[in-house]
Amino acid sequence: MSYQGNWVRRGEWLELTPGKILTGQSDREGATAKWLLETVGMPEKLLRKLQHTEGIQWRGDRLRLSLFPAREAGIEPMWSELEVLYEDDFCLVVNKPAGMAVHPDDRGTETTLNHTVAAYYEASGVEAAVRHIHRLDKDTTGPVLYAKNEYAQLKLDEAMRQKEIVRIYVAIVQGRVSPDLKVIDLPIGKDRHHAQRRRVSLTGQTAVTRIIESEVYRQASLLYLSLETGRTHQIRVHLSHMGHAILGDSLYGGYSVSFGRQALHGARLSFSHPFTGEIIEVAAPWPEDLLQLKAEIASKPFLR
Repeated sequence: MSYQGNWVRRGEWLELTPGKILTGQSDREGATAKWLLETVGMPEKLLRKLQHTEGIQWRGDRLRLSLFPAREAGIEPMWSELEVLYEDDFCLVVNKPAGMAVHPDDRGTETTLNHTVAAYYEASGVEAAVRHIHRLDKDTTGPVLYAKNEYAQLKLDEAMRQKEIVRIYVAIVQGRVSPDLKVIDLPIGKDRHHAQRRRVSLTGQTAVTRIIESEVYRQASLLYLSLETGRTHQIRVHLSHMGHAILGDSLYGGYSVSFGRQALHGARLSFSHPFTGEIIEVAAPWPEDLLQLKAEIASKPFLR
């Protein structure tokens, strides 16, 4: 469900013109609530909140929804260069660089992507909480999706739960990956011998990784992968377990080839817009170090 008609944002309000389907109803309030739930697809939790706070109003034939109230970022703005891949009133997609975590850890001493997004909001005059919908490992590059209001957060969180947000990754791994390897369906759990590591474990959580395309070289392979689940370090654990650790991933046995991090990049992100339902497809350009690594493995018979 999504809204296919015209809409416009005016400050904190979203204005719609539903037409006689609502304006002609004797119980307009009840009809409006039903229409918002069943036609627009508004989450019931948010509908009840807006009803309680007078966030649903009529101005003539215009229906006004308080979807953009000013909110504090919830995290200190800390400026760093930010590459915006997509943005509108509901969503933001940014390209995360290598070496930057998405959110602070318990120590909270480093600048994270969330700090940077807060600074971007501040500079852009956006009064919104910083809400990331998914994460990437610190040394993995690629697109990260943010919700700019509660409506988008509720819809996108549900889309993540329903596995409707598609993330395509590219990895450069050691060894020649067999063309017969298409699906890795192995549960993943914590490694009791190493706090940071995960491992394939019969008692772990279900984890499914699909290899959708590959290029095989003399001693390495380039893989395009999609996730059906989102376990911590899933791609890294699965590929290492299959004997194809990601190059540079020393935590899971990938030799470095003078590459200082795991050669893993989020190449594409696809999701349904939380309000309009339009399919948004975002491609993240490869970082320069990964392009250089690809050229190296394609041109040299042996990796050292």
